Amino acid sequence: MQAWKAAEQYPLPDPEAMRVLRRYPFLWSARDAQLNPPGTAWRTWLFQGGRGAGKTRAGAEWVRWSAKARGGRMALVGPTLHDVREVMIHGESGLMSVETNPLRRPVYHPSRRLVEFHNGAVAHVFSAEDPDSLRGPQFDAAWCDEAAAWTYAETVWDMLQLALRLGPHPAALVTTTPRPTALMRRLHAAPDTVVTLSTTRENADHLAPGFLSAMEAAYGGTRLGRQELEGRMVEDPEGALFLRSRIDEARISIVPALWDVVVAVDPPATSGETADACGIVAAGRAGNDAYVLGDASARGLRPLDWAGRAVALVRRTGAREVIAEANQGGEMVRQVLETAGCPVPVRLVNARLSKRARALPVATLYEQGRVHHAGQLGELEDEMCTFGADGFTGSPDRVDALVWAVWALMMDEAVLGVRQL
Repeated sequence: MQAWKAAEQYPLPDPEAMRVLRRYPFLWSARDAQLNPPGTAWRTWLFQGGRGAGKTRAGAEWVRWSAKARGGRMALVGPTLHDVREVMIHGESGLMSVETNPLRRPVYHPSRRLVEFHNGAVAHVFSAEDPDSLRGPQFDAAWCDEAAAWTYAETVWDMLQLALRLGPHPAALVTTTPRPTALMRRLHAAPDTVVTLSTTRENADHLAPGFLSAMEAAYGGTRLGRQELEGRMVEDPEGALFLRSRIDEARISIVPALWDVVVAVDPPATSGETADACGIVAAGRAGNDAYVLGDASARGLRPLDWAGRAVALVRRTGAREVIAEANQGGEMVRQVLETAGCPVPVRLVNARLSKRARALPVATLYEQGRVHHAGQLGELEDEMCTFGADGFTGSPDRVDALVWAVWALMMDEAVLGVRQL
């Protein structure tokens, strides 16, 4: 019987086992991927799945079961404190929701960052933005959510491992949509990690009608779809100029005081649904490093629409200047931006080199760890990590805008072979 898989780790007398199954109906309906590995040979259970694959429910049920079977002290670690509170604790599949008996429902003490269970077990709350907060405490279990999106992933993981030192079998559950980060590679390579996989489609009965078909129509067969819907870790393709591992290593959550900010625009040659995207990227500089602040790129827009998005990004980031490629539109690009109400000067540039040649110096800055992304910039990063690889097709409009922005902040114009207009 599938339900017994989750109970194998903590054998119970038959009458008690039946009471447990009545109290934990999830054990009857859970898919194999949502049930923890049997035995005690593993230290980390990595539940890797697509969006909406039931990862949060599995995590909450495992913590609930651990509170019953282990008692003791647990850790809840999410990308931010807000994520722990709103997803892992109060979310629709979080700890509060999976316990239907009000008398047994855990109590969350926000001021203490503590979840207290009816039997005395406790779970302490931690943010992956603060690795040092894991110094000192000790646990016998931990639930780590969306670890592929943690800011200081490896440092947080190291601190947590040193704290998992209580009980006969200290263990961690990692629930995440995968990305090829250093921590994810490390977990996959560890001999005491057990990996289970689940796709979004496998949990379709619990998703909104039409969601899956819409997502598969938009992203099916793409790199993003393999990662976000199939739950597969997609490595950087051979020949790509930008590596996701380098982007992840340099990612930040807090932007320092910036010396300068610009918005770069790579306008499309045509408009309409089939037109290339208009690349619109904001970046700033502090010291010897650049900081990518936002990506407002979009496809299928009319000139005044993409210009409006660029102006909005200028106002949001406080940019001092717009850098616009004029190869396709000349002086008209400036006129469109000014008509849209651009409040800062527009500098037009023409490129003599190929897109790849222009991107190479910027890719070198990424390799040196001198370009930092402020948070997650998914579509831009996906395009960056395929640009230059074998089989890459399409126009890298987001990458082009990124290159212009970083160039304007970090390099002399002679490096990229551009001519100002």
